[in-house]
Amino acid sequence: MKLSNALWILGCTKITLAMTTNQLIKEMGLGWNLGNTLECYGDWINGNTTKDYETAWGNPVTTEAMIKTIKSYGFKSVRVPVAWSNLMSSDYTISSELLKRVDEVLNYILNNDMYAIMNIHYDGGWFDNFATSEAESFTKYEKIWKQLTQYFKKYDEHLIFESLNEEGCWDSIWNRYSNSGNKTKAYNILNTINRNFVDIVRNSGGNNANRHLLLAGYCTDIDLTVDSAYIVPKDDRVMVSVHYYTPTTFTLLEKDESWGKVQYSWGNTNDVNSLKNDFNKLKTRFVDKGINVIIGEYGVTAGNKDKESNHKYITSVVEYAKQLGICPIVWDHGQYFDRSTLTFKDTEIGQIYKDLSSNYSSNNTSSNTNNNNNNNNSNTSSSEYCSGCTITGTGGDNSIWGWENNKACRIDTTKCSEEIKNSNSGNCVKAYAQCGGENYSGVTKCCSGKCTFINQWYSMCQ
Repeated sequence: MKLSNALWILGCTKITLAMTTNQLIKEMGLGWNLGNTLECYGDWINGNTTKDYETAWGNPVTTEAMIKTIKSYGFKSVRVPVAWSNLMSSDYTISSELLKRVDEVLNYILNNDMYAIMNIHYDGGWFDNFATSEAESFTKYEKIWKQLTQYFKKYDEHLIFESLNEEGCWDSIWNRYSNSGNKTKAYNILNTINRNFVDIVRNSGGNNANRHLLLAGYCTDIDLTVDSAYIVPKDDRVMVSVHYYTPTTFTLLEKDESWGKVQYSWGNTNDVNSLKNDFNKLKTRFVDKGINVIIGEYGVTAGNKDKESNHKYITSVVEYAKQLGICPIVWDHGQYFDRSTLTFKDTEIGQIYKDLSSNYSSNNTSSNTNNNNNNNNSNTSSSEYCSGCTITGTGGDNSIWGWENNKACRIDTTKCSEEIKNSNSGNCVKAYAQCGGENYSGVTKCCSGKCTFINQWYSMCQ
């Protein structure tokens, strides 16, 4: 956030400006996956550098220009899948070079005022070992996250940790199709992973005490995640992740298989109603109970589909997710956005996302105004807004902030327009600023002399 001197005091008194998860979901807008990049894996990969792995599946090295271009299409969040085992010693120590490279990529996102989600992705499939070597698997999992929480704890709420990808299910323990085996045991493994994940983060210090966390659903499958066997740990800053590739015969299948016949088009009334029914399950099980949901992946990865159907699928997922207060993050391993030319391969999809983002932002602004005028709305507390119009700072999302009753509050833009117009609070800008002769990423440059660096988003003048 870009905060003026009055708000910087928060960093020293350890009073945070952390958003509620409801507010965060709105701010995250539309999301994009940096797919087939930092999560590349395989013994066949030649070389042992971060670049060798990052480019192994055909995408170029990630640059800040890519992220800036993605932002220009209306995306406000980027999910960064990572395979940590690629450059890891036998005692599960992660390579310092890999940590540094992931940090660089995250900063491309964070320095452009976007939100980043960092996870453990497929990672070579070692999560299967929880079924056969549970104790050792928990040891590895916990060692990984203890390293990550220490290395990345300086970042504020713009960085979200995700417990794992979609590998949290074990057919060898319980088969969902035949309903054979021990369902309770299978779910309890994932429930324990998620609980341990929350505990590790919360106990790691720094900004992790208030960090928003994303918890993988069972197989990240909607039906399996809304099941009562899936338990969300008690914590007011956790969200649930599911993935959506339904129907797989349309989104994933390029030729007929024994389990399904390829579907080339999508979008009739039954198709759309099926999507809505799926999302409504998430609303009933989680959203209505105050637990926010992120669709961490969706999209059409198969290349032989009807163009208009592809467009309608994307639009339908985003629009209905938005309607229910769910954040959608498209999976893109290169089938949509060309990272070499920095253009969408189908220019119409690029425009669709610009339009969807514009509508999303417009609706959220309207929603925030309505929330301010309606104290009964549970998504936004009236206490979020200042009673007056005294401005003390600006936020990274261009919001205007004040300070009342020993805490920060948002300025109501609907009734303080004149004060906002005459305010010079915008002079405080986040940049690679020089403060007291030392460079810090993310310091707000408002000090005339020396300043104390607290973390990436907070500083205080001495």
